[in-house]
Amino acid sequence: MTADRFPTKTIFEKSRPGIRAAALPVADVSSPTSGELLPARYRRAQPARLPSVSEPEIVRHYTRMSKRNFDLDSGFYPLGSCTMKHPPKLRERVLSLDGHAALHPLQSPAQAQGALELMWKVERALAEITGLPHVCLQPAAGAQGELAGLLLTRAYHTARGDRRSVVLTPQTAHGTNPATITMAGYELVTIAVNADGDMDLDDLRAKLTGDVACLMLTNPSTLGLFERNIDTIRDLVHAAGATLYYDGANLNAIMGICRPGDMGFDIVHLNLHKSFGQPHGGGGPGAGPIAVSDRIAEYLPNPRIVRRDDDRRGTVYDLSDDAPASIGRLRGFHGPYAIAASAYAYIRLLGGAGLRDASETAVLNANYLLARLTTLGVTEYLPAAYDRTCMHEFVLSGVPMRRRLGISTLDLAKRLLDYGFHPPTIYFPLLVDEALLIEPTETETKETLDAFADAIAEILQEAAADPTIAQTAPHTTPVRRLDEVRAARELTVTQRW
Repeated sequence: MTADRFPTKTIFEKSRPGIRAAALPVADVSSPTSGELLPARYRRAQPARLPSVSEPEIVRHYTRMSKRNFDLDSGFYPLGSCTMKHPPKLRERVLSLDGHAALHPLQSPAQAQGALELMWKVERALAEITGLPHVCLQPAAGAQGELAGLLLTRAYHTARGDRRSVVLTPQTAHGTNPATITMAGYELVTIAVNADGDMDLDDLRAKLTGDVACLMLTNPSTLGLFERNIDTIRDLVHAAGATLYYDGANLNAIMGICRPGDMGFDIVHLNLHKSFGQPHGGGGPGAGPIAVSDRIAEYLPNPRIVRRDDDRRGTVYDLSDDAPASIGRLRGFHGPYAIAASAYAYIRLLGGAGLRDASETAVLNANYLLARLTTLGVTEYLPAAYDRTCMHEFVLSGVPMRRRLGISTLDLAKRLLDYGFHPPTIYFPLLVDEALLIEPTETETKETLDAFADAIAEILQEAAADPTIAQTAPHTTPVRRLDEVRAARELTVTQRW
Protein backbone atom coordinates (compact mmCIF):
# COMPACT_ATOMS: atom_id res chain seq x y z
CA MET A 1 0.00 0.00 0.00
CA THR A 2 1.26 3.47 -0.83
CA ALA A 3 0.28 6.99 0.16
CA ASP A 4 -0.73 7.64 -3.45
CA ARG A 5 -3.22 4.72 -3.45
CA PHE A 6 -4.70 5.83 -0.16
CA PRO A 7 -4.40 9.64 -0.10
CA THR A 8 -5.21 11.46 3.13
CA LYS A 9 -8.70 12.90 3.07
CA THR A 10 -9.52 16.25 4.58
CA ILE A 11 -11.69 16.37 7.67
CA PHE A 12 -14.52 17.71 5.49
CA GLU A 13 -14.24 14.74 3.16
CA LYS A 14 -14.50 12.42 6.17
CA SER A 15 -17.64 14.16 7.37
CA ARG A 16 -20.82 12.07 7.47
CA PRO A 17 -24.26 13.27 8.60
CA GLY A 18 -25.18 12.15 12.08
CA ILE A 19 -21.67 11.38 13.34
CA ARG A 20 -20.79 13.20 16.55
CA ALA A 21 -17.74 13.35 18.79
CA ALA A 22 -19.79 13.99 21.92
CA ALA A 23 -23.34 13.74 23.19
CA LEU A 24 -24.25 16.89 25.09
CA PRO A 25 -27.20 17.08 27.51
CA VAL A 26 -30.17 19.18 26.56
CA ALA A 27 -29.81 22.71 27.93
CA ASP A 28 -32.03 23.26 30.95
CA VAL A 29 -31.43 27.01 31.14
CA SER A 30 -33.70 29.45 29.33
CA SER A 31 -33.90 33.20 28.90
CA PRO A 32 -36.18 34.81 31.51
CA THR A 33 -37.67 37.08 28.85
CA SER A 34 -38.11 34.97 25.73
CA GLY A 35 -37.89 31.43 27.01
CA GLU A 36 -34.80 30.91 24.85
CA LEU A 37 -31.22 30.50 25.98
CA LEU A 38 -30.08 32.77 23.15
CA PRO A 39 -32.50 35.28 21.59
CA ALA A 40 -33.27 34.67 17.93
CA ARG A 41 -31.64 37.92 16.79
CA TYR A 42 -28.26 36.58 17.94
CA ARG A 43 -28.55 33.13 16.37
CA ARG A 44 -27.29 32.05 12.96
CA ALA A 45 -29.72 31.95 10.08
CA GLN A 46 -28.01 28.74 8.96
CA PRO A 47 -26.02 26.22 11.04
CA ALA A 48 -22.24 26.57 10.95
CA ARG A 49 -20.73 24.48 8.16
CA LEU A 50 -18.66 22.22 10.38
CA PRO A 51 -17.66 18.62 9.65
CA SER A 52 -19.45 15.78 11.42
CA VAL A 53 -16.76 13.35 12.56
CA SER A 54 -15.91 11.13 15.50
CA GLU A 55 -13.61 12.09 18.37
CA PRO A 56 -10.67 9.95 17.12
CA GLU A 57 -10.88 11.65 13.72
CA ILE A 58 -10.84 15.08 15.35
CA VAL A 59 -7.76 14.18 17.41
CA ARG A 60 -6.03 12.67 14.37
CA HIS A 61 -6.87 15.72 12.27
CA TYR A 62 -5.25 18.20 14.65
CA THR A 63 -2.31 15.91 15.38
CA ARG A 64 -1.69 15.46 11.67
CA MET A 65 -1.95 19.20 11.06
CA SER A 66 0.50 19.92 13.88
CA LYS A 67 3.06 17.62 12.25
CA ARG A 68 2.84 19.62 9.04
CA ASN A 69 3.99 22.77 10.81
CA PHE A 70 7.55 23.69 11.71
CA ASP A 71 7.96 24.84 15.30
CA LEU A 72 10.64 25.65 17.83
CA ASP A 73 10.05 22.41 19.70
CA SER A 74 10.98 20.55 16.50
CA GLY A 75 14.05 22.39 15.27
CA PHE A 76 16.20 25.47 14.72
CA TYR A 77 14.31 28.57 13.58
CA PRO A 78 16.88 31.23 12.52
CA LEU A 79 14.31 33.69 11.17
CA GLY A 80 16.14 37.02 11.01
CA SER A 81 14.57 40.09 12.66
CA CYS A 82 12.02 37.89 14.43
CA THR A 83 14.04 36.62 17.43
CA MET A 84 12.63 33.10 17.42
CA LYS A 85 14.18 32.07 20.73
CA HIS A 86 12.86 28.94 22.41
CA PRO A 87 10.26 30.07 24.98
CA PRO A 88 10.87 28.68 28.46
CA LYS A 89 8.33 26.10 29.56
CA LEU A 90 8.09 27.81 32.96
CA ARG A 91 5.67 30.30 31.42
CA GLU A 92 3.14 27.52 30.80
CA ARG A 93 3.15 26.62 34.48
CA VAL A 94 2.78 30.27 35.45
CA LEU A 95 -0.16 30.85 33.10
CA SER A 96 -1.94 27.70 34.30
CA LEU A 97 -2.34 29.17 37.79
CA ASP A 98 -6.00 29.90 38.52
CA GLY A 99 -5.34 33.56 39.23
CA HIS A 100 -4.12 33.97 35.65
CA ALA A 101 -6.07 31.38 33.68
CA ALA A 102 -9.46 32.08 35.30
CA LEU A 103 -9.20 35.89 35.36
CA HIS A 104 -12.11 37.42 33.43
CA PRO A 105 -11.47 40.59 31.40
CA LEU A 106 -14.53 42.25 32.99
CA GLN A 107 -13.30 41.58 36.52
CA SER A 108 -13.44 44.78 38.56
CA PRO A 109 -10.09 46.32 39.58
CA ALA A 110 -10.99 45.79 43.24
CA GLN A 111 -11.20 42.04 42.59
CA ALA A 112 -8.08 41.87 40.41
CA GLN A 113 -5.49 43.49 42.63
CA GLY A 114 -2.89 40.79 42.03
CA ALA A 115 -3.19 41.12 38.26
CA LEU A 116 -2.95 44.91 38.38
CA GLU A 117 0.06 44.70 40.70
CA LEU A 118 1.74 42.28 38.29
CA MET A 119 1.09 44.58 35.31
CA TRP A 120 2.36 47.56 37.28
CA LYS A 121 5.56 45.66 38.06
CA VAL A 122 5.94 44.69 34.40
CA GLU A 123 5.68 48.37 33.50
CA ARG A 124 8.37 49.25 36.05
CA ALA A 125 10.66 46.49 34.79
CA LEU A 126 10.27 47.59 31.16
CA ALA A 127 10.88 51.19 32.20
CA GLU A 128 14.19 50.13 33.73
CA ILE A 129 15.16 48.02 30.72
CA THR A 130 14.40 50.79 28.22
CA GLY A 131 15.56 53.77 30.27
CA LEU A 132 12.21 55.51 29.77
CA PRO A 133 10.00 56.22 32.81
CA HIS A 134 6.47 55.76 31.46
CA VAL A 135 5.11 52.49 30.07
CA CYS A 136 1.76 51.32 28.66
CA LEU A 137 0.96 47.62 28.13
CA GLN A 138 -2.08 48.07 25.89
CA PRO A 139 -0.72 47.42 22.36
CA ALA A 140 -1.52 43.88 21.24
CA ALA A 141 1.62 43.40 19.11
CA GLY A 142 4.65 45.22 17.76
CA ALA A 143 2.74 46.65 14.80
CA GLN A 144 0.13 48.18 17.10
CA GLY A 145 2.95 49.47 19.30
CA GLU A 146 4.37 51.20 16.24
CA LEU A 147 0.98 52.73 15.46
CA ALA A 148 0.66 53.90 19.06
CA GLY A 149 4.08 55.54 18.80
CA LEU A 150 3.03 57.57 15.75
CA LEU A 151 -0.32 58.48 17.32
CA LEU A 152 1.61 59.77 20.33
CA THR A 153 3.86 61.71 17.99
CA ARG A 154 0.84 63.29 16.33
CA ALA A 155 -0.67 64.22 19.71
CA TYR A 156 2.63 65.75 20.81
CA HIS A 157 2.88 67.99 17.75
CA THR A 158 -0.84 68.84 17.70
CA ALA A 159 -0.67 70.06 21.31
CA ARG A 160 1.97 72.55 20.15
CA GLY A 161 -0.07 73.69 17.19
CA ASP A 162 2.48 72.07 14.89
CA ARG A 163 1.15 70.27 11.82
CA ARG A 164 3.74 67.85 10.43
CA SER A 165 3.14 65.22 7.76
CA VAL A 166 6.41 63.32 7.16
CA VAL A 167 7.98 60.38 8.98
CA LEU A 168 11.54 59.37 8.14
CA THR A 169 12.81 55.81 8.23
CA PRO A 170 16.13 54.37 6.98
CA GLN A 171 16.49 51.65 4.38
CA THR A 172 17.43 49.32 7.24
CA ALA A 173 14.15 49.83 9.13
CA HIS A 174 12.07 46.99 10.45
CA GLY A 175 9.75 45.68 7.76
CA THR A 176 6.45 46.85 9.26
CA ASN A 177 7.48 50.51 9.64
CA PRO A 178 6.39 51.71 6.16
CA ALA A 179 2.90 50.21 6.53
CA THR A 180 2.52 51.75 9.99
CA ILE A 181 3.53 55.17 8.70
CA THR A 182 0.89 54.96 5.97
CA MET A 183 -1.77 53.69 8.39
CA ALA A 184 -1.07 56.62 10.71
CA GLY A 185 -1.68 59.05 7.84
CA TYR A 186 1.92 60.20 7.39
CA GLU A 187 4.08 60.40 4.30
CA LEU A 188 7.05 58.03 4.24
CA VAL A 189 10.47 59.41 3.30
CA THR A 190 13.38 56.94 3.24
CA ILE A 191 16.93 57.75 4.38
CA ALA A 192 19.80 56.12 2.51
CA VAL A 193 22.39 53.82 4.09
CA ASN A 194 26.10 54.33 3.45
CA ALA A 195 28.68 51.76 2.39
CA ASP A 196 29.37 50.79 6.02
CA GLY A 197 25.73 50.02 6.79
CA ASP A 198 25.12 53.15 8.88
CA MET A 199 22.52 55.80 8.14
CA ASP A 200 23.75 58.40 5.64
CA LEU A 201 23.98 61.56 7.76
CA ASP A 202 24.13 63.89 4.76
CA ASP A 203 20.89 62.40 3.42
CA LEU A 204 19.34 62.73 6.88
CA ARG A 205 20.30 66.39 7.13
CA ALA A 206 18.88 67.09 3.68
CA LYS A 207 15.51 65.50 4.52
CA LEU A 208 15.10 66.80 8.08
CA THR A 209 12.76 69.62 7.14
CA GLY A 210 10.26 71.40 9.37
CA ASP A 211 7.60 69.01 8.08
CA VAL A 212 9.21 65.94 9.68
CA ALA A 213 7.24 64.62 12.64
CA CYS A 214 9.39 61.62 13.58
CA LEU A 215 12.33 59.40 12.71
CA MET A 216 11.56 55.70 13.15
CA LEU A 217 14.80 53.82 13.77
CA THR A 218 15.63 50.18 14.43
CA ASN A 219 18.89 49.84 16.36
CA PRO A 220 20.57 47.45 15.80
CA SER A 221 19.23 47.67 12.28
CA THR A 222 17.89 44.83 10.17
CA LEU A 223 21.42 44.47 8.85
CA GLY A 224 22.37 43.31 12.34
CA LEU A 225 24.56 46.39 12.80
CA PHE A 226 24.57 48.92 15.63
CA GLU A 227 24.06 52.48 14.43
CA ARG A 228 27.37 54.09 15.34
CA ASN A 229 26.18 57.67 14.78
CA ILE A 230 23.21 57.46 17.12
CA ASP A 231 24.30 60.49 19.20
CA THR A 232 24.54 62.69 16.11
CA ILE A 233 21.23 61.37 14.79
CA ARG A 234 19.51 62.15 18.09
CA ASP A 235 20.83 65.71 18.12
CA LEU A 236 19.80 66.35 14.51
CA VAL A 237 16.28 64.96 15.00
CA HIS A 238 15.61 66.85 18.21
CA ALA A 239 17.03 70.07 16.80
CA ALA A 240 14.50 69.76 13.97
CA GLY A 241 11.67 69.50 16.52
CA ALA A 242 10.83 65.88 15.63
CA THR A 243 10.42 62.86 17.90
CA LEU A 244 12.82 59.92 17.86
CA TYR A 245 11.09 56.53 17.81
CA TYR A 246 12.81 53.22 18.59
CA ASP A 247 11.53 50.02 17.02
CA GLY A 248 12.21 47.34 19.62
CA ALA A 249 12.28 44.44 17.17
CA ASN A 250 16.00 43.96 17.80
CA LEU A 251 16.13 44.75 21.51
CA ASN A 252 17.36 41.20 22.13
CA ALA A 253 20.86 42.37 21.13
CA ILE A 254 21.18 45.09 23.78
CA MET A 255 19.11 44.19 26.88
CA GLY A 256 21.06 45.03 30.00
CA ILE A 257 23.89 46.49 27.92
CA CYS A 258 22.50 49.82 26.72
CA ARG A 259 19.10 51.48 26.80
CA PRO A 260 17.10 53.36 24.14
CA GLY A 261 16.21 56.07 26.65
CA ASP A 262 19.90 56.73 27.29
CA MET A 263 20.40 57.06 23.53
CA GLY A 264 17.82 59.86 23.50
CA PHE A 265 14.77 58.08 22.11
CA ASP A 266 11.37 59.55 23.01
CA ILE A 267 9.21 56.51 22.23
CA VAL A 268 10.01 52.80 22.26
CA HIS A 269 7.87 49.79 21.46
CA LEU A 270 8.86 46.38 22.81
CA ASN A 271 8.03 42.92 21.49
CA LEU A 272 7.29 40.74 24.50
CA HIS A 273 6.87 37.87 22.02
CA LYS A 274 10.48 38.32 20.88
CA SER A 275 12.92 39.55 23.49
CA PHE A 276 11.02 38.26 26.50
CA GLY A 277 10.54 34.64 25.52
CA GLN A 278 6.86 34.53 24.62
CA PRO A 279 5.27 32.53 21.77
CA HIS A 280 5.86 33.95 18.32
CA GLY A 281 4.42 33.43 14.88
CA GLY A 282 1.04 32.89 13.29
CA GLY A 283 -0.20 36.35 14.20
CA GLY A 284 0.01 35.92 17.94
CA PRO A 285 -0.27 35.80 20.81
CA GLY A 286 1.94 38.81 21.24
CA ALA A 287 2.32 42.12 22.96
CA GLY A 288 3.92 45.43 21.99
CA PRO A 289 4.11 47.72 25.04
CA ILE A 290 5.31 51.27 24.56
CA ALA A 291 7.66 53.26 26.79
CA VAL A 292 8.00 57.04 26.52
CA SER A 293 9.91 60.01 27.88
CA ASP A 294 8.46 62.66 30.17
CA ARG A 295 7.46 64.97 27.32
CA ILE A 296 5.29 62.26 25.72
CA ALA A 297 3.79 60.79 28.92
CA GLU A 298 0.59 62.87 29.05
CA TYR A 299 -0.56 61.43 25.70
CA LEU A 300 -0.28 57.74 26.65
CA PRO A 301 -3.42 55.63 26.13
CA ASN A 302 -6.12 55.42 28.77
CA PRO A 303 -6.82 53.82 31.15
CA ARG A 304 -3.53 53.72 33.03
CA ILE A 305 -2.47 51.51 35.89
CA VAL A 306 -2.03 53.59 39.04
CA ARG A 307 -0.72 52.69 42.46
CA ARG A 308 -1.71 54.55 45.60
CA ASP A 309 -1.72 54.10 49.37
CA ASP A 310 -5.07 53.68 51.09
CA ASP A 311 -5.36 54.27 54.85
CA ARG A 312 -7.67 51.29 55.22
CA ARG A 313 -6.51 48.84 52.55
CA GLY A 314 -2.84 49.69 52.23
CA THR A 315 -1.38 49.67 48.70
CA VAL A 316 -4.14 49.70 46.08
CA TYR A 317 -3.95 49.35 42.29
CA ASP A 318 -6.52 50.77 39.90
CA LEU A 319 -7.21 51.77 36.29
CA SER A 320 -7.46 55.52 35.81
CA ASP A 321 -8.84 57.57 32.91
CA ASP A 322 -7.70 60.85 34.45
CA ALA A 323 -5.51 61.99 31.53
CA PRO A 324 -7.33 64.57 29.36
CA ALA A 325 -4.60 64.71 26.68
CA SER A 326 -4.55 60.91 26.18
CA ILE A 327 -4.88 59.45 22.69
CA GLY A 328 -7.59 57.19 24.17
CA ARG A 329 -7.94 53.43 24.16
CA LEU A 330 -6.08 51.17 21.77
CA ARG A 331 -8.23 48.13 22.55
CA GLY A 332 -11.26 47.05 24.52
CA PHE A 333 -9.36 45.62 27.49
CA HIS A 334 -6.13 46.57 29.16
CA GLY A 335 -3.52 44.76 27.14
CA PRO A 336 -2.71 41.08 26.52
CA TYR A 337 -2.53 40.09 30.18
CA ALA A 338 -1.35 36.52 29.67
CA ILE A 339 1.68 37.66 27.70
CA ALA A 340 2.51 40.31 30.29
CA ALA A 341 2.28 37.70 33.06
CA SER A 342 4.58 35.25 31.29
CA ALA A 343 7.00 38.06 30.38
CA TYR A 344 7.10 39.00 34.06
CA ALA A 345 8.03 35.41 34.91
CA TYR A 346 10.77 35.53 32.26
CA ILE A 347 12.20 38.81 33.59
CA ARG A 348 12.15 37.62 37.20
CA LEU A 349 13.67 34.29 36.23
CA LEU A 350 16.64 35.90 34.49
CA GLY A 351 17.02 39.14 36.43
CA GLY A 352 19.09 42.05 35.15
CA ALA A 353 22.28 40.01 34.85
CA GLY A 354 20.44 37.23 33.07
CA LEU A 355 18.92 39.58 30.50
CA ARG A 356 22.36 40.95 29.76
CA ASP A 357 23.72 37.43 29.46
CA ALA A 358 20.93 36.55 27.02
CA SER A 359 21.84 39.49 24.78
CA GLU A 360 25.56 38.80 24.98
CA THR A 361 24.99 35.14 24.11
CA ALA A 362 22.73 36.09 21.19
CA VAL A 363 25.46 38.36 19.82
CA LEU A 364 28.11 35.69 20.44
CA ASN A 365 26.05 33.03 18.65
CA ALA A 366 25.55 35.25 15.61
CA ASN A 367 29.24 36.08 15.32
CA TYR A 368 30.22 32.45 15.91
CA LEU A 369 27.86 31.24 13.20
CA LEU A 370 29.18 33.80 10.74
CA ALA A 371 32.76 32.77 11.56
CA ARG A 372 31.85 29.10 11.18
CA LEU A 373 30.32 29.71 7.76
CA THR A 374 33.48 31.55 6.75
CA THR A 375 35.68 28.67 7.93
CA LEU A 376 33.64 26.20 5.87
CA GLY A 377 34.07 28.34 2.75
CA VAL A 378 30.36 29.21 2.59
CA THR A 379 30.99 32.95 2.45
CA GLU A 380 32.81 32.46 -0.86
CA TYR A 381 29.33 31.98 -2.31
CA LEU A 382 27.33 33.76 0.40
CA PRO A 383 29.44 36.73 1.51
CA ALA A 384 28.44 38.99 4.37
CA ALA A 385 26.67 42.05 3.03
CA TYR A 386 28.75 44.31 5.31
CA ASP A 387 32.22 43.49 6.61
CA ARG A 388 31.63 44.43 10.24
CA THR A 389 31.22 42.64 13.53
CA CYS A 390 27.51 41.93 13.71
CA MET A 391 25.17 42.12 16.63
CA HIS A 392 22.50 39.41 17.13
CA GLU A 393 21.95 38.73 13.41
CA PHE A 394 23.74 39.14 10.09
CA VAL A 395 22.94 39.39 6.39
CA LEU A 396 24.47 37.32 3.61
CA SER A 397 24.13 37.97 -0.11
CA GLY A 398 23.44 35.05 -2.44
CA VAL A 399 24.53 36.84 -5.62
CA PRO A 400 27.79 34.84 -6.08
CA MET A 401 25.89 31.61 -5.32
CA ARG A 402 23.30 32.38 -7.97
CA ARG A 403 25.90 33.31 -10.58
CA ARG A 404 28.37 30.49 -9.94
CA LEU A 405 26.16 27.60 -8.78
CA GLY A 406 22.88 28.44 -10.46
CA ILE A 407 20.74 28.36 -7.32
CA SER A 408 18.93 31.28 -5.75
CA THR A 409 18.41 32.30 -2.16
CA LEU A 410 14.92 30.81 -2.41
CA ASP A 411 16.35 27.49 -3.62
CA LEU A 412 18.74 27.35 -0.67
CA ALA A 413 15.93 28.17 1.75
CA LYS A 414 13.71 25.42 0.37
CA ARG A 415 16.53 22.87 0.47
CA LEU A 416 17.23 23.66 4.15
CA LEU A 417 13.78 22.27 4.94
CA ASP A 418 14.99 18.84 3.81
CA TYR A 419 17.75 19.06 6.43
CA GLY A 420 15.28 19.79 9.22
CA PHE A 421 16.00 23.50 9.53
CA HIS A 422 13.57 26.33 9.08
CA PRO A 423 15.04 28.78 6.53
CA PRO A 424 16.26 32.20 7.62
CA THR A 425 14.51 35.33 6.41
CA ILE A 426 15.09 35.73 2.68
CA TYR A 427 15.02 38.73 0.32
CA PHE A 428 14.98 41.13 3.27
CA PRO A 429 16.31 43.71 3.94
CA LEU A 430 15.54 44.90 0.43
CA LEU A 431 18.77 46.83 -0.05
CA VAL A 432 20.77 43.55 -0.16
CA ASP A 433 20.38 41.53 -3.36
CA GLU A 434 19.51 37.84 -2.76
CA ALA A 435 19.55 38.51 0.98
CA LEU A 436 19.55 35.91 3.77
CA LEU A 437 18.97 37.42 7.22
CA ILE A 438 20.04 34.94 9.92
CA GLU A 439 19.36 35.28 13.65
CA PRO A 440 20.37 32.27 15.77
CA THR A 441 19.23 33.71 19.18
CA GLU A 442 20.80 32.81 22.52
CA THR A 443 18.85 29.58 23.11
CA GLU A 444 20.63 27.49 20.47
CA THR A 445 23.64 25.33 21.29
CA LYS A 446 26.98 25.35 19.53
CA GLU A 447 26.19 21.90 18.15
CA THR A 448 22.99 23.19 16.53
CA LEU A 449 24.81 26.13 14.97
CA ASP A 450 27.53 23.80 13.66
CA ALA A 451 24.93 21.47 12.14
CA PHE A 452 23.17 24.41 10.46
CA ALA A 453 26.44 25.69 8.99
CA ASP A 454 27.37 22.18 7.82
CA ALA A 455 23.98 21.84 6.12
CA ILE A 456 24.50 25.05 4.13
CA ALA A 457 27.98 23.95 3.12
CA GLU A 458 26.67 20.56 2.00
CA ILE A 459 23.89 22.17 -0.04
CA LEU A 460 26.43 24.35 -1.84
CA GLN A 461 28.64 21.34 -2.59
CA GLU A 462 25.61 19.47 -3.85
CA ALA A 463 24.58 22.40 -6.06
CA ALA A 464 28.02 22.48 -7.64
CA ALA A 465 27.39 18.93 -8.88
CA ASP A 466 23.64 19.13 -9.55
CA PRO A 467 21.78 22.43 -8.99
CA THR A 468 18.41 20.88 -9.86
CA ILE A 469 18.23 19.23 -6.43
CA ALA A 470 18.00 22.61 -4.71
CA GLN A 471 16.00 24.12 -7.56
CA THR A 472 13.22 21.57 -7.03
CA ALA A 473 13.40 21.40 -3.22
CA PRO A 474 11.89 20.67 -0.76
CA HIS A 475 11.64 16.91 -1.30
CA THR A 476 10.71 15.63 2.17
CA THR A 477 7.97 18.00 3.34
CA PRO A 478 4.23 17.19 3.22
CA VAL A 479 3.81 19.91 0.57
CA ARG A 480 6.36 20.40 -2.19
CA ARG A 481 7.37 23.76 -3.67
CA LEU A 482 4.42 26.01 -4.28
CA ASP A 483 3.75 28.48 -7.05
CA GLU A 484 4.01 31.50 -4.77
CA VAL A 485 2.99 34.04 -7.41
CA ARG A 486 -0.18 32.10 -8.19
CA ALA A 487 -0.86 31.58 -4.49
CA ALA A 488 -0.73 35.35 -3.92
CA ARG A 489 -2.96 36.11 -6.91
CA GLU A 490 -5.48 33.31 -6.38
CA LEU A 491 -5.96 33.27 -2.64
CA THR A 492 -7.96 30.20 -1.64
CA VAL A 493 -8.18 29.51 2.08
CA THR A 494 -11.41 27.50 2.23
CA GLN A 495 -12.54 24.17 0.83
CA ARG A 496 -15.85 23.80 -0.96
CA TRP A 497 -17.95 20.90 0.31
